[in-house]
Amino acid sequence: MKEILILGQQGQVAWELQVTLATLGRVTVLGSQELDLADPDRIRAKIAALQPQIIVNAAAYTAVDKAESEPELAMAINGTAPGILAELARKSQALLIHYSTEYVFDGQKTTPYLETDTPNPVSAYGASKLAGEQAITQVDCAHLILRTTWVYGNRGKNFLLTILRLAAERPELKIVADQVGAPTWSRSIAEATAQIIAQSHPDRSNLRGIYNLSAAGKTSWHGFATEIVTRYRSHYPDRHLAIENILAIPATDYPTPAQRPAYSILDNSKVLADFGVQLPDWNASLGQLFARWQ
Repeated sequence: MKEILILGQQGQVAWELQVTLATLGRVTVLGSQELDLADPDRIRAKIAALQPQIIVNAAAYTAVDKAESEPELAMAINGTAPGILAELARKSQALLIHYSTEYVFDGQKTTPYLETDTPNPVSAYGASKLAGEQAITQVDCAHLILRTTWVYGNRGKNFLLTILRLAAERPELKIVADQVGAPTWSRSIAEATAQIIAQSHPDRSNLRGIYNLSAAGKTSWHGFATEIVTRYRSHYPDRHLAIENILAIPATDYPTPAQRPAYSILDNSKVLADFGVQLPDWNASLGQLFARWQ
């Protein structure tokens, strides 16, 4: 049995990974209490003790706005720690799988981002995630960096859960309509990760590269919020929501400490060509989530 270590126990992707990777090996899951990724010495000691053959780093500093006032902490967790994990993976000939984000780009394109496009982060969070990518590639261990976007699920902190909470409390919401992306279900990410690992060569030593991994299709935050409410009411007609109106507003009407990319669509043709992996349309996945969510 392969020894698989998943980092980020409290996160929505890590939660799904515990299920999808269980058939591929013996899974150990660590959260921030067991392993503080801002502490390099603890990282080295814990990895040395566990000796995993596959390290899946689903942990991250994800408070995008707060990162503007805590850039050092964001960089320690998102930028420095992945490089340390890469060093340890190289030393033990393990495979490192690391999740990144479209926030490494500035969002100024109008066509889907390729893995080869030049990064240009416009926030401290984006800069920290780019630093993590660069740290891993510089070490040159066996690695896969999976860039995804607009991640949501029925656990943790994400846009879907926030909208449902607010929709239960307020009759009207104002949601940004001029930022475009592809909402990506955390379960789809985990299932794709398992598919990629399962079909990789047993020693995995030649695996290298960055891959986009996001849902098909596109929408705005306003479109996503509207569909969340519509589908929730359809699946759970007996559950009350106070919301009556969802207003579309420009991003300039909702200023935030961190700048967001206006365009967050990723081109997923590389992961399809290399691994035969293709995530469903975002709307179809949202329907599946509600159909399975009790």
